[in-house]
Amino acid sequence: MAFDELKESVWQANMGLVRAGLVVLTWGNVSGADRAAGVMAIKPSGLPYDRLRAEDIVVVSLRTGAVIDGQLNPSSDTPTHLCLYRAFDRVGGVAHAHSAAATSWAQACREIPCFGTTHADHFYGPVPVTRALTEEELRGDYEESTGQAIVERFRQGRLNPEHVPAVLVCGHAPFAWGASAAKALENMIVLEEVARMALQSLALNPSLGPIAPGLLDRHFLRKHGPEAYYGQKSPPPKPV
Repeated sequence: MAFDELKESVWQANMGLVRAGLVVLTWGNVSGADRAAGVMAIKPSGLPYDRLRAEDIVVVSLRTGAVIDGQLNPSSDTPTHLCLYRAFDRVGGVAHAHSAAATSWAQACREIPCFGTTHADHFYGPVPVTRALTEEELRGDYEESTGQAIVERFRQGRLNPEHVPAVLVCGHAPFAWGASAAKALENMIVLEEVARMALQSLALNPSLGPIAPGLLDRHFLRKHGPEAYYGQKSPPPKPV
């Protein structure tokens, strides 16, 4: 089938949430987009992870949200994922989970400050939190409004979604994203670890403030800046 590779990658990322201990029961989902084909693949709604197979992944239109491939209902969070793909044009994967530490920050409606270099290696500043949804939004297209609140937070804060690839939805839980479903999973894993470290750091030092801007710049830019030097360079192409 035309979408087998996409569905396999999204299934692998969803199972990665389980392996990383980020989901309880069915409280999470990962999607992946094929922008050339104009589609997004996502976990089915409410399907237990121990029954999830690659062929169960549902493919929907990025433009309309209509199901293109699959027999099951897509995740109830599909409108939120679609909103992020439409607003952030370089995102290729989105992850959502109710992991304990990051969700605690979301429920407290508090952003996660950058307390150290582990955070700075992945997020260029605090992980932001959205505003609370209005009663009208809660009664209307709730999942769509959740996505719009995320996009609003990034636009109003002039935040780069590639430099801060995660958000806390006030009173709800986190979302993370990346260039692929696998990268979105990785960023969700990092977010949970950063959230846990922040909670423990505040327990040890309640008056703790964020790290110095220079240290933040050094750690983020050495991995993600125009002159990044962390890691290995891609090997040169082999002569033909």
